Amino acid sequence: MVDAAAGALGIEWIEGKSVRCLLPGGADDEGETNEEVEPKVDNDGDNLLKEYGVSVGMLCLVSDSPVTESPVEKLMGLIGIQLAKMHAADVVHGDLTTSNMMLRHPSSFTSNVPDTPTELVLIDFGLSYVSSLVEDKAVDLYVLERAFLSTHPESEPLFASVLASYSEELGKEWPAISRRLDDGMTELG
Repeated sequence: MVDAAAGALGIEWIEGKSVRCLLPGGADDEGETNEEVEPKVDNDGDNLLKEYGVSVGMLCLVSDSPVTESPVEKLMGLIGIQLAKMHAADVVHGDLTTSNMMLRHPSSFTSNVPDTPTELVLIDFGLSYVSSLVEDKAVDLYVLERAFLSTHPESEPLFASVLASYSEELGKEWPAISRRLDDGMTELG
């Protein structure tokens, strides 16, 4: 939880699953086993996300996006919003991966936002620090983009949805971060 207005970060047990396990391709290589394991998601990657409250029609209060978005695209929107809130509070995570994001299971959570039965929670702030530098925030996003490429190859185009909701939530700070992110991708990519 990031509450920029109150200047607070919260620590608690999160009943749910990591985004890595919820996105297609993310849990495939975790835990080598010889047993037959039933897939956690269907071919669309939507069943488990729907169980977690991420479905078509959700987040109407958060964005004006069309109802045709998939649950995975909705999840990308949640990620962008949480990252923007964190960066608006000048907190740089330092290790943004989908393993460090949890989606709270609706059965363990009562939402304060109507029509949004779940919550995305950022975890593992061991490498985090406070910084208002545009470069630090851009590096945070670059690290996450690289994590998407390596862990969720099928989800690569969806990173644009993360950035779209991030930019909408962050507002006037986004153009400077976007320029630095583009510069960094050119230099490092």
